[in-house]
Amino acid sequence: MANSPTLLVTGASGQLGRRVVQLLLEAGTQNLIAGTRKPENLADVAAQGVTVRHVDFDDAASMAAAFAGVDRLLLISTDVVGVPGARQQQHLAAVQAAAKAGVKHVIYTSLVNPVETPVTLAPDHAATEAALAATHMGWTILRNNIYADSLPQTLKQAQQFGGQLFSAVGTGRIAWVTREDCARASAAALVAGFDGQRVLNITGPEALSQVDLAQMGSQLTGQPINYVPLPAEVLSSNLAGAGLPPAIVDLIVSFDTASAQGKFEAVSNDFESLTGHKATRVEDFLTRALATV
Repeated sequence: MANSPTLLVTGASGQLGRRVVQLLLEAGTQNLIAGTRKPENLADVAAQGVTVRHVDFDDAASMAAAFAGVDRLLLISTDVVGVPGARQQQHLAAVQAAAKAGVKHVIYTSLVNPVETPVTLAPDHAATEAALAATHMGWTILRNNIYADSLPQTLKQAQQFGGQLFSAVGTGRIAWVTREDCARASAAALVAGFDGQRVLNITGPEALSQVDLAQMGSQLTGQPINYVPLPAEVLSSNLAGAGLPPAIVDLIVSFDTASAQGKFEAVSNDFESLTGHKATRVEDFLTRALATV
């Protein structure tokens, strides 16, 4: 259609971005642009008729060229960890470039409760949200909860440790959401007619404790799994002892600490309102995921 808005997905060669592009292609979306630092990695997408543009958040010229003529932009948060200020600088540069290019609406993948939380990367999200709010553009902030996609590996590790599930989450509960649902939410928000400003919490349909997760794992794997709560400092020491870089150790522990504080327990129906579908239950996700392990 001649009046269809021009859409751009940043980070389109990453797991989330690539899936968003796939969903949009499956829906027959027109005027779609995939942005990436490595266009050669999207040759398959280009072959399906998608315009591929070089987008590097560290390169203002690349963003000026890539964002030209774009109506709606999906700004996927970058994966820079361990370089103080780098991620925030990238995001703010992208917001500035979008506003300068005349982008009408930005969809940003943020984090549930990005303010007043111990999560080490939360300040990057809070600053990006504030930068969007300070522009003339419309925006949709998708505050995604913790991915359930890490849980199969979590349960596998518990099995390797004799059926012991270690974490510093305490009695906290988490409304785990799948990456697939986050991709569907992003795709829906990108093609939506909404042009105002809104914040949506993208969560799973239920909040589970570590005890719930251990019981679920026991049932699905056939091996008894028990939750063993650890103090945050013990978890930190264990992870460091396993050879993880300090920034990753701090990130993992910060998520557990925030979870213990209840920062990820709220359940929202925003996903269903946005997409028209029910969010995926952890048990259903794990049943499928563990069957393929």
